[in-house]
Amino acid sequence: MSEVIRQTLVWGDGPLKWQALVQVARHGATLMLSDSAWQRIAQSREIVGNIVAAGQVAYGINTGLGALCNITLSEDELSQLSRNTLLSHACGVGPVLAKPEVRTILCAAIANYSHGKSGVSVALVQHLLALLNLQITPQVPSQGSVGYLTHMAHIGLALIGIGEVEWQGEIMPAQQALAQAGLAPYRPGAKEGLSLVNGTPCMTGLACLALDDAERLLDWADVTGAMSFEALRGQLVAFDPEVLVLKASPGIQRSGERLRQLLSDSPLLKASVGIRTQDALSLRSMPQVHGACRDQFSHAVRQVETELNACTDNPLVLGTPQAWRVVSQSNPHGESVAMACDLLAIAMAELGSIAERRLDRLVNPLVSGLPPFLVAEPGVNSGMMIAQYVAASLCAENRQLAQPAVLDNYVTSGLQEDHLSLGTGSALKLLKLVSNVDHIIAIEYLLAAQALEFHGESQLAAGTRRAWQHLRQVVERWQQDRWLAPDIACAVAQIKAHRADALVG
Repeated sequence: MSEVIRQTLVWGDGPLKWQALVQVARHGATLMLSDSAWQRIAQSREIVGNIVAAGQVAYGINTGLGALCNITLSEDELSQLSRNTLLSHACGVGPVLAKPEVRTILCAAIANYSHGKSGVSVALVQHLLALLNLQITPQVPSQGSVGYLTHMAHIGLALIGIGEVEWQGEIMPAQQALAQAGLAPYRPGAKEGLSLVNGTPCMTGLACLALDDAERLLDWADVTGAMSFEALRGQLVAFDPEVLVLKASPGIQRSGERLRQLLSDSPLLKASVGIRTQDALSLRSMPQVHGACRDQFSHAVRQVETELNACTDNPLVLGTPQAWRVVSQSNPHGESVAMACDLLAIAMAELGSIAERRLDRLVNPLVSGLPPFLVAEPGVNSGMMIAQYVAASLCAENRQLAQPAVLDNYVTSGLQEDHLSLGTGSALKLLKLVSNVDHIIAIEYLLAAQALEFHGESQLAAGTRRAWQHLRQVVERWQQDRWLAPDIACAVAQIKAHRADALVG
C-alpha cells in the first residue's frame, strides 16, 4: 500500500487564511507552530506565574469567573478552578459535531493561543496539537453555545481524560485513547480552564468550513446555471460585458465572465438568437444574483479572517514579565463573525432559490420547450417531477435557516453577560443551509444534464459539454423511471468532490 503523505503547515509568523484551517480540519494536514509563536506563549505564561506568585488580583487568573469575578482564590485553588471550569461548562446537548467541525474549532483555538496573549502554557498548546495531529477527536455536542463556552469545554475534557473521543475509527473513553496514544491527561493550571472555554474559536472555525462549502457552490452554481440557460435556449446578450460593467460589482463581473466562458461557443444558443425578446429573471439575472452572493462571500471572508487572526480571550495578558497588564475586555464577543455568517446564509439561500426557479422551468413543459418532466414518454413515467418538489422543500427550509441568529439575545451569568452574539448557532445553521444548497444545485445539475440530452451533444458549448460529461461518469441518462434518490446522491458527491474551475476552461 502507498504511504499517505500529509502536508505540514507552520503557523505563527504571518496572517492566517481560512483555507489553512480547512487543510488541517478536512484534509488531514499536520499543524505545527513556529518558534516565535512558542516564545510568545511561554512569555505570556511567565506573566501569569508572576501574578500568581505575587498574589496580585487579576480577573480569570486568581478570581472566580463571570458573576463570581469578585471572589479571590488562593494559589492552591487555581488548578482546581480550571478543572472545575471544564467540568461545569461541558454541558452541551444534542447530536455530536462531525469530526472536521471539531478539528476546525481546535485549529481556531490554537491560532488564538499562538499570539501569546492568553496566558496558557506551552504544555497546554502541545497537548491540543497532539489531539489534532494524532486525529484524537473529542465528542462535542452541537447545541448549547451562546457563542463560546460549551464546545471548547468538551474539547478541554478530553485533554484531562474525561468524556469520549473518536480515535482510529472507534468511539472510546478519552482516558483510554490518551493512554493508547502515549499521552498523559493534562492538568490545567491557573487561567487555563477559562482560556480553554473562552474566545471565539467555535464560531470562527465552523465559519471557515462554511466558507469552503460556499466558495465551491458559488462556482458550481455558475456551471449548472449555464447548463439550464443553454437547455432553455437563453438569450446570451444578457451577459454582455459592456452591460455588466455598468454595475461596479466584482462578483457580477466574475459570474458574468464565467457564464460567457461556459456558453460563448454554443451552437444551440447561436441558433436561438432572437427567439424571444428576453428570458425570465432566473435566467438573465444570473450574473447579478450570483454576483451579489459572491460579494457577500468576500465580505464574510474579511470578517472571518479578521477574527481568525485576533486575540479573543478575556482577560488578555499584555506586556512583558517585567511590565505587564491583565485587561478584562470583550474580545470574546463574536458579533462580526455572527453577522457575517447570517449575511452569508441569506446569500447562499438566494443562490439555492434562483437555482430552484431555473430547474422548475426545465421540468415545466409550458415554458421549457422540452418533454414534460424531461422524459421521452411522460404519463407512464413521472421523470424529474418530484425532484423539483425536493428542491422547493429545501428552499423553504433555507428561508427558516436564513433568519439572523445575531438578533436573538439572552441574559446569562447573573446579568454579567447581558448581550450575546449567538455566533456559534449562526455558523452551525449556515453549515446546514449550505448542505441544503449542495442538494439544490445537484438537482439542477441532474435536470439540466437530462434537458441537454434532448438537444444533442453536438449542439452544446464546450464548457457545458464538459460539465455534462462529468456527471455522466456517475449518472446515466434517464430513459424511463428509476430510483432517483441515488442519482441525486451521486450528483451531490460529484459537486462536493470536485471544484468547478476545470469545467469552465
